[in-house]
Amino acid sequence: MALTEADVREILRLIDESELDELRIETDEFKLHVVRGGAAVAPEPAAATPAAAASGGPAETIAAPMPGTFYRAEGPGMAPFVDVGARVEPDTVVCLIEIMKMMNSVQAGVSGTIVEVCAEDAQLVGDGAPLFRVRA
Repeated sequence: MALTEADVREILRLIDESELDELRIETDEFKLHVVRGGAAVAPEPAAATPAAAASGGPAETIAAPMPGTFYRAEGPGMAPFVDVGARVEPDTVVCLIEIMKMMNSVQAGVSGTIVEVCAEDAQLVGDGAPLFRVRA
């Protein structure tokens, strides 16, 4: 069951109206951890699924862990977190996804070299949309 943007908005509204200091929701496809009044909590690494890269050979896809606006860099005019040819480890931050004015770091979740950037900077991506392709 995928969460829609409306579902996320409703969850955040309920949290705002409650007295909870912390909430964790986990399903097979989604993990959300919200801490009120504290530092932002990094989301779980994006799920990686096997795929064939355009240049041939096996590659893995770093997929969007949630719907939102995809950003390759921390801010306008800044260098991208990663580019084609960059080596990544599972905990390497590869991009940001903004949802409801909250910036969420996306980690590679795999080791390898970026062979393709699949999403356009500052464009909306859906849950599970391919963001990058990585070859070991």
